[in-house]
Formats: sequence, C-alpha cells, structure tokens
Amino acid sequence: MTDTPFTPKSYEGEREITWCPGCGDYGIIAAVKQALAQLQIPPHQAFFVSGIGCGSKLPDYLKVNGYLGLHGRTLPIAQGVKIANHDLKVIITVGDGDSFGIGAGHFLHALRRNPDVTMIVQDNKVYALTKGQYSPLSTKGWISSTTPDGSIEIELNPVLLAITGGATFVARTFSGDPKHMAQIFARAITHKGFAFVDVLQICVIYNHVNTTEWYRARLYKLDDDATYNPRDYEAAVKKAREWGDRIPIGVFYVDERPTYEEQIPALARGPLVQHAYAGYSKETWDEFRATMM
Repeated sequence: MTDTPFTPKSYEGEREITWCPGCGDYGIIAAVKQALAQLQIPPHQAFFVSGIGCGSKLPDYLKVNGYLGLHGRTLPIAQGVKIANHDLKVIITVGDGDSFGIGAGHFLHALRRNPDVTMIVQDNKVYALTKGQYSPLSTKGWISSTTPDGSIEIELNPVLLAITGGATFVARTFSGDPKHMAQIFARAITHKGFAFVDVLQICVIYNHVNTTEWYRARLYKLDDDATYNPRDYEAAVKKAREWGDRIPIGVFYVDERPTYEEQIPALARGPLVQHAYAGYSKETWDEFRATMM
C-alpha cells in the first residue's frame, strides 16, 4: 500500500473512451473508480474481466489488470484468475446479452460455486454493439432489427435468477445515479462470495423505452425501507419480482457460505502463483509446457 491515498484518478487509463455521448457506461466507469478509491484497492490488485459488447470495453479505459475474453465466457476466466491468485479483487463487467445469452450456463454454475468475485452487468436490455438486436432481458414485444413484429419471448429476471440460483450478494442500481452505484459496487467488492450487481443502464441509441426519465419515475431505494431485511430470502424473492410502476434498487439479498476458494485444499498454502514448482525446476516446467503448445 502506498502512503499516498488512491483517488478515482489513480485508476484512469490512457485510451480515449469511444462510447456514444450520453451512454450509461460513463456513469458506470465513474462509479467503479469511486468504489475502488473508497476501498483503497491498489490498481495492481484489481483484475477486471470482460467479454464482447459496449460495456465490455470498460477495462480498456482503466489503469488496472484487465482481460477481454470471448463472448459469454467471462465467468470461467474470472474464476480461473481467482483460483490462481485469490489475493486479487476480481471484477467482471459485462452486458446483459453477454451474461444471459451465450453466457447463461456459466452464470448458473458460478452461482452454486460461490467464487469470491464481483459481477457487474450493464443491463441496457439490448444488443447495442451489434446494432440493436433484442437480448435475453428485452421485454416481451420488443421491436428490433431481428424482431420487427416484436419479440415473442418473455424476458429473464436476472435479480430473481441470481437469488434463487445461489448468489450470496444480489443488488441492483441505476446508471443515472453514480453515487448509489459506487456505494453498491463497494459493498459488492467487499462481500466474501459471489456478488451480483444488475445495473439498469440507459442506451441512448437503441433503447428509447427504458430512458433516464422512464427509470426516474419508477425507481425507489430499498435502503429507504427500514423494515426491509436483505437476509430474508422470501422477502428478497418478492422484491425481485417487482417490476412496473415501481422498481426497487439497492441490496436485495445477502447470505454467507464458504467460498469456492476456501474449499480447495491446495489454496490453504496461499495463492497458486506463490507456490513452488512441486519439486521440479522452472526449466523442467517450461519444457513440459512447450510440449503442450
């Protein structure tokens, strides 16, 4: 840890941001930097994993460790990183299509494993990078380039899916409220176990329904309800099903159970990257690895 406190600027990358003007990702990246600074996480201790999509460019614009994987494959990569070095803060930033289209199977298995990672989903309810096709979170009847008569499929409920699937921290926030996002992100990152955060994100180009004004007229914060207990599973399920004239944001559910890494005997001696070469020289391992290439 450096003697100089980390600020949001400590995590700023050098690449020019190319998101559309007005995109909700600007608020998300600002909140991510705020959360990292709040927690005083050194840039070299943060590892961001993303896939394919507008929001998946986020690690490109940060001064942290980053890995851009294949579409839908962020969770296996993130879990591998965490197992190799569980001292790292592993954070996944993906879109709703990446997470719940081709990546849905990985999501379900990550929930039951409970790896100590944070998954931030930029939920704009559309495939924005590839010109506005409907996504698994688009509402039934959604009109797009691939569904000109409206989607005939019902949408997934990611918060409900996360709670019932076994996530130990489940929250929702809004891209138009960076302060709330930063608070939720910080709580998710410090949670020990699989933390899922659904970010209701505006897309000014392809989603003209779920706009900033549309959300502001409906959103309310669970923290404002003194009677709500995020450790009450049944209450969390009930709140997760609420969508329409009123939409809750905040922490829906919190639970504790052993993380995946805690249950791996080999990790009791510390991160794998710090282990010796099991009695063999580095040269021997290099030769073996070369034969596998």
